Amino acid sequence: MKKKKISLAYQILIGLVLGIIVGAIFYGNPNVEKYLQPIGTIFLNLIKMIVVPIIISTLILGVAGTGDMKQLGRLGTKTIIYFEVVTTIAIVFGLLAANLAKPGVGVNMNDITQTDISTYVETTKDVESSGFGDTIVSIVPTNIIDAMAQGDMLAIIFFSVLFGLGVAAIGERGQPVLQFFSGVADAMFWVTNTVMKFAPFGVFALIGITVSKFGLSSLVALGKLAILVYVCMFLFVIIVLGLIAKYVGTSIFTLVKILKEELILAYSTSSSETVLPKIMQKMERFGVPKDIVSFVVPTGYSFNLDGSTLYQAIAAIFIAQMYDIPLTIGQQITLVLVLMITSKGIAGVPGVSFVVLLATLGSVGIPVEGLAFIAGIDRILDMARTAVNVMGNSLATIVIAKWEGRFDEQAAATYFDQPVKEA
Repeated sequence: MKKKKISLAYQILIGLVLGIIVGAIFYGNPNVEKYLQPIGTIFLNLIKMIVVPIIISTLILGVAGTGDMKQLGRLGTKTIIYFEVVTTIAIVFGLLAANLAKPGVGVNMNDITQTDISTYVETTKDVESSGFGDTIVSIVPTNIIDAMAQGDMLAIIFFSVLFGLGVAAIGERGQPVLQFFSGVADAMFWVTNTVMKFAPFGVFALIGITVSKFGLSSLVALGKLAILVYVCMFLFVIIVLGLIAKYVGTSIFTLVKILKEELILAYSTSSSETVLPKIMQKMERFGVPKDIVSFVVPTGYSFNLDGSTLYQAIAAIFIAQMYDIPLTIGQQITLVLVLMITSKGIAGVPGVSFVVLLATLGSVGIPVEGLAFIAGIDRILDMARTAVNVMGNSLATIVIAKWEGRFDEQAAATYFDQPVKEA
């Protein structure tokens, strides 16, 4: 009798549940982090190891296949416009929710354990000193090898696009180059499938550490904020992303079904990078052309952080309410405008949501030290916003492909009938 194989999604879910149980049983025990951290770190490092080669190879193949500077320019313009519109909606959505629910009203700051945020403060100083203009300049790398080593996504995208156009321009002489990168892409997707078999163990370790470390007393005191963030994330996906999906002729629930493994993994690890290769692979199978997937997904990781911007808006209002600081309509409009800029200007910075908030709160007179009160549960909130970021970027590939008139409806219609290539 043939044994029924447990799908990867269920394996990851089992790892998640076991991690929660272990973390709860050994709550406050430093040995949990001591023994599980190496497992989680190895898994995250494996993912980081394959992300850059996949982005470079697939983007070069996609751009070289297009070979049209005008088409590429049009694609880039539409992508940035879409990202800006959706992230602005996310900010406004968060502000409205926080104003209506008032999660910070009545919170006793004496009941909350403050967390050290000095590392975020130092990062924010570096960001503020560089300025938005310097961030734009840094998109053009002086050394692509260094950019690859640093994981500087925008610089990698810039180089890959130019390189792809160069390969297309030299015609037949570029075929060996395309064959090389085609081989690299195929090999790296094989590596991705192999690495993903380790995902349940990585999830178990990372979630176990999280549950064993976060302060239960702080979670109770900040319960209203945590509930509001999760409810808003859910409503944003169902209402905003759901309407966008319906408008372009698909369903948000179909997308959830396609990405169930990636959503569980992104939620458990609080890392969008862990699912980037598989998202690209699945969106291409779903009917989005390779060049669109290769351009939109990595760019979205820097410019289309729907979950993060939604959270930042809620957190800003929460801190203002906690300190009993009323914000006028004008100040909240200023907050929207500043978040629109800062959330794009420091893409790829570790702890990006906290750094964005630190760079933003002062503009409307909100004490930045208020972030120390919510830092203790940030990992729990980060899990939700990471999953929403993944949903938003995946949907963006479909929207742009439809906008360009290049979406493969036949591939989408037969997606669940296609055999999945396993490593």
